[in-house]
Amino acid sequence: MNIASRIRRSFFREEKEKKKLPSVNGSSSSGKNEDDLLGVTDELIDHVRSFTIDTFKNFSLYDEEACVNPLEDEEDDGVSSSENVKKDLSDWQERHAVLVLSKSKELSQLRFKLCPRLLKEDHFWKIYFKLVRNLVAKYELQAIQQARITRMAMEASQTKGVYEVEMSETRPRFSSTGPAIP
Repeated sequence: MNIASRIRRSFFREEKEKKKLPSVNGSSSSGKNEDDLLGVTDELIDHVRSFTIDTFKNFSLYDEEACVNPLEDEEDDGVSSSENVKKDLSDWQERHAVLVLSKSKELSQLRFKLCPRLLKEDHFWKIYFKLVRNLVAKYELQAIQQARITRMAMEASQTKGVYEVEMSETRPRFSSTGPAIP
């Protein structure tokens, strides 16, 4: 599945969830708070509105990334890069992309004009995230930190149960070499 269809499905899934889950004050559950968590601020929207077709066409990914392997887009272990887009965008970036496309009609139209005629979908998003890196980096970092904390909490709760089981299993029940217990 390519990134365009994944983003489209995510967008429609989020729209359904908005309709299903109203919050206490009557607004949707995914309002300003989610926008803030995903870094879609007014400043970002204003910055995105300044993008043009030339912004993307003239952007060189290879100069920016200091690419060592020029065959980066070739097949890797028998899987083509179009099938392997999932590892190009993190979950946070995918959710950010869906939200920014829904908030910025200009970016959505620009993407429509560029992909796939002039740019591959994954290249469009690589360039986009390079262009907005300074505006969204702190939000992505917060999401990464929150994911780590959640993962560590889950691991801690899982290992707690393991230790209890290990300790109960290591207690000797009967001692065959010692004195008999009446």
